[in-house]
Parts: sequence; C-alpha cells; structure tokens
Amino acid sequence: NNISLGGWKMTEEGKKKTIKLGVSICIVALIAVAIYEYSGLNLLRNMSSPLTREEASSDLTELLKNVDWTNDYVSRRVKLQLGQQGDLKATLPNIAEFGMVVAPAVSSGDVAVEIFVSSEKSGKGTDGWMVEAANAFNAQNKRLGGGSVARIKIRKIASGTGYQFIASRKYLPEAFSPSNHLWIQMAAAHGVNMTLVREKLVGNIAGIVMKTSVAEKLDSQYGSVSVKNVIDAVFQGDIVMGYTNPFASSTGLNFLVTVLSTFSEGVEANMLSPAVVSTFEGFQRGVPFIAMTTLQMRDSVEQGGSLDAFVMEYQTFIKTQALQSGYEFIPFGIRHENPLYAVGDLSPEEMEVLELFAAFTETEKFRKLADEYGFNPSLPYEPAFSIPAGSTLVQAQDVWKEKKDAGRPIAAVFLSDVSGSMAGTGISGVKEALIAGSEFIGPENSIGLVVFNSRVRTVLPVGKFDLNHKAAFLAAVEDMDTGGKTAMYDGIAASLSLLLAEKKANPDVKPILFVLTDGETSNGLKFGAMAPVIEGIKIPVYTIGYEANLAELKRLSSLVEAASINANEGNVNYKIGSLLNAQM
Repeated sequence: NNISLGGWKMTEEGKKKTIKLGVSICIVALIAVAIYEYSGLNLLRNMSSPLTREEASSDLTELLKNVDWTNDYVSRRVKLQLGQQGDLKATLPNIAEFGMVVAPAVSSGDVAVEIFVSSEKSGKGTDGWMVEAANAFNAQNKRLGGGSVARIKIRKIASGTGYQFIASRKYLPEAFSPSNHLWIQMAAAHGVNMTLVREKLVGNIAGIVMKTSVAEKLDSQYGSVSVKNVIDAVFQGDIVMGYTNPFASSTGLNFLVTVLSTFSEGVEANMLSPAVVSTFEGFQRGVPFIAMTTLQMRDSVEQGGSLDAFVMEYQTFIKTQALQSGYEFIPFGIRHENPLYAVGDLSPEEMEVLELFAAFTETEKFRKLADEYGFNPSLPYEPAFSIPAGSTLVQAQDVWKEKKDAGRPIAAVFLSDVSGSMAGTGISGVKEALIAGSEFIGPENSIGLVVFNSRVRTVLPVGKFDLNHKAAFLAAVEDMDTGGKTAMYDGIAASLSLLLAEKKANPDVKPILFVLTDGETSNGLKFGAMAPVIEGIKIPVYTIGYEANLAELKRLSSLVEAASINANEGNVNYKIGSLLNAQM
C-alpha cells in the first residue's frame, strides 16, 4: 500500500496497473515453463540451429513423457495364401482414373484413336505440346482416304504406368507415346505388337542436375564432370545423389540402365552379370532414397537437403526458373525422343489416322511450339550405349528391386489413424491399402504397426516380416476400429521412438515411417514441437492422406525428403503399391 520509487510515491491507479502487469508477467512465465516442461525442448537452442541426432533423440524422450502410449499387441494370426508376390500390374485401377485430356465428340463413321501420352507433353502450359497439337488436328476435321473424319484422343498417363497397362493387357489404347523407347522395348518383350509410327515426335534429354558448387568440387577431384565420374563419385561416397523410381519414371529407368551399362562398360550381355550387380549394390549405398517424383527431389535440393544431385529431363530443367542459377545439367543415357507407336493390331484406317496426326505435328507451327516449350535441345550429346533388349530391361527392374537398398534391410513402422474422423471409407481404405501393400514387403525387412486416436497403441512390435509376423500384421489391420480424437504427432513421436530403438539394435537398418491419416490433429503434440525433432532424427516420414489436410501432410513429409500421397483418388492402391515397391 505504500509503494514508492526513489522518493516518488505511486498513485492508487499506478499501483493497480503495476499489480496487473506483475500478474500478467507471472502468468506468461508459468505458461512458458509449462510449455517447456511439456515439450522438453530448449526453444532458444532450436531457433538458433538445427538439432543434432543426439539432441533430437533426447528431445523425443522428453516429448514422450506426456504421450499416452501403451502396448496392445495383437494375439491372433490370419491364414495366409502362400506364393503371393507383389505385382504392380495387379493393383492397376480403372483406366478412367487417368484423365482423357483431349476427348473430341465422335460421330458415327468417324475413326478415333486413343493415345497414351507421357505427362511432360499431355499437361498444361509448356507441358501441353501434344494436347495443343491434338486439339488443332481435330479442329481441322481431316478426312481419310475412305471419307471418314479422323479423330485423336489423348489420355494423360505416366510412361511407366502406361507400359504396365499395356504389358498386362488390362487396357490397350490404339497408340503409345512414352518419353523414351525403353518402355516400347519392354512392352514388346511381353508379346504386345508395337508398330512404329514415328521414332521421334519431339526431342528431349535426361540429365543429372547438380549444384554448381558440387560440380566444381567434382571437376577438381575427378578431372571432369562426366556421367561416369558422377557415378564413380556416388560409389565412392563423395557425393549424395537421388533418382526416381525406375518402375514409374522414364528418367529413373534410363538412369538405372545408364548405371548398369557404365559398370558393364557398354556390353549389354554383361549388364546383369554377378559382378555388375554386386557393383550396383555398392553404388546404391550412396543413394539415400528413391523419389516418387522429380519435383520431390528438386524441392529437396532447393531446400538445402542432403542431395547433391538428382535426375530430370532437360525440358523440365530449362523451364524451371529456380534451377537456372546455381545448377549444372549433365546429360546421360539414351535420348528421350518421345516416339509414337501403334499398340496391337490396328485397322488400316486407324493406322492412317496416326500417320496423319504424326505428319501434322511435324508442321512448322508445331516444330516451333516444341522448341518454345523446351523440347529439341541443341545440346551436343550422343548416347554412350544402345537401347538394350526389352527382356534385359525387365530383368534390370527386378535387379533394382532386389538390390536397391544395398544390402541394408528396411525397418518400417506403419502408423494408422483410427480416430472417429476416419470412420467409414477412411478406415476401410486404410485397411485395403495396408493389406494390398503388404505384398510388396520383402521378408528381410522389419515391420511394426502403431495406431492412434486420443492415445497411441503399438499393436505389432517391429519384427522381421516372415510369415508369422505377416499373419499377425494382417490380423492387426483387420482388427482396427475407429473412435476418439486425433493425436497424430503423439503417434509420430511413439513410432520414431520404436524406429530409433530398432536402429540401435540393428545399426545397418534403414528406418522409414509411413503415416496413414486424415491429417487433422485435434490434441496432443503439434507440428511446431515435432518438426525440429523429425529433422534432427532424419527418418523420412511418408504420408498417405484420406480426405486430409494435404498441405499439412506435404509439409510433414518434406522435412526429411519423403513423399505425400493423396488417397482420395481411385488409384490409391496402385500409388501405395508403387511407393512400397520403391521403398520396401
């Protein structure tokens, strides 16, 4: 009641304000202490620099003190059908999931042909060259020799996916225009009749995109920045490189073939020899992950991730503004000539339509448009090897699947959302995806299953995916039921802890976390607390979102160079199969 400062007596109003200020400071301090106690994080340290693995592990331990986490192991086993093996072609969705981007009205008597067209020329803007050509062609109502009107349909589909539809005969278009000839050779190896219409519609080149600083270091250390020297540098551990899934990506497949051809010194007969395969396995030790898309790897490099280099087509590279400074493009492999082939046995009229369309794309207008969109690069580049036989390419994919992890088994935890918001189609989709995806997991890998709602439960500990463990995994998936709120980051914290324990027990394993969720966190830990921990621990978190906050899941996956999948689409099983085929 008698507060004074230096002989100056405070008024009653001043006293009240001072007391209120003091109370406010105390409240803020208490909140700060509570946050600190809850998160276990040294906030000042986190803001100043990234966490080391040791710091992140320590912080994770503190975070888990406030997580409601129990073990509730599944006790039953399902009966397995022996002899099953993951096959991407078996997971292919209805062809309607891949949009028809040019779909003209077809009248009675018209002759229409459908072409599978790779994404870099069946999209929009600079990726829409063939779409523009097809629309212009259809507008001219060109007539065949017999008087019928010619029509072109374009279906946008990645080259690898288009090949799988054709090779499996699940759906056959009249024509196929992948990025390169490798897919044509492979389709022919499956006995599908592929008839050449044009060797080249537009030209493109696959290349390694490398940070200029890394290229300068490589040039100094190896004498030049050649593809062979890049491959040697990866093998020796001097640079860290990523590339795309060769089951889906033309550039990824081309790079795989380039590596095998380099190790076999260009002799196709030796590409799959034990010596080359063993050397390839050593090369893979310098590849931290296989990306789902080129954009995923590009983002990693731009954000300062662990990659020194990644693969990309020149047409995409030259049209990506962010890559025009500070990066080098090193061509590799066969040229991406974007050929056009008829599929199966077409009628003379259908072949005539394809011929008319191919000739139309060769007119001056569309030659100039292709140049404008970044195709037909003037780089002085000639391939160092010829296109291998289709059967060799199919076997090369099998070798990659077997050896891509360089002898390092995978330890993965599947973290599934079982909160009330996942009831209905969400949980049924998760179950279907996990059951189908299990066929792509090799028995040498270790798998665990964790579920979360308001609390976290480990329903299957991390263990070798032998028949017994697989039977328990499928039983645990079948038993999943929904209810409660969503503590996603609590589940992530618990799952990372399991993976760290497995890594400590088995240092050679490569840990991965797969999160299946609607992405709406309603309680427990939040992104801000977990992000520096995830970055410090450096375990990739792949997310599969069901009617989810996709921006949040993408942000989560991008922390350690992983991918995010939109599970709302009808081809989710195929996408997850592709993901597990690439990672497991």
